[in-house]
Amino acid sequence: MGKSRSDLARELYWAFAAGDRGVAERLLSKDFRFSAPPDPLLDRDGYFERCWPGAGGDQSFDFKRLVEAGDEVIVTYERTRGVGARGRNTEVLTFDGDEVVRAEVYFGWDVTT
Repeated sequence: MGKSRSDLARELYWAFAAGDRGVAERLLSKDFRFSAPPDPLLDRDGYFERCWPGAGGDQSFDFKRLVEAGDEVIVTYERTRGVGARGRNTEVLTFDGDEVVRAEVYFGWDVTT
């Protein structure tokens, strides 16, 4: 039996935290689409161009919620960046098999306590 979709989602976030683009490229479908309020419907290349420069840099993810629902995993996490800044986001990852085909990002919570 392969990894659960929740495990694959964790692996994707850990790859982002580590700046491991090879793992991210393996997990993201060639048809991947990324949407966040400032970046609606980026394709895979657009995601790597716009979002990947924020990868690595001594950051970590603390998963608060990973809920599998059909082909989706709903992920709520708190991310701490190397400078100590913390934020909380929720994302909906849609899978096709073991690949992520879509990510919808809902963000904006600063975590100060």
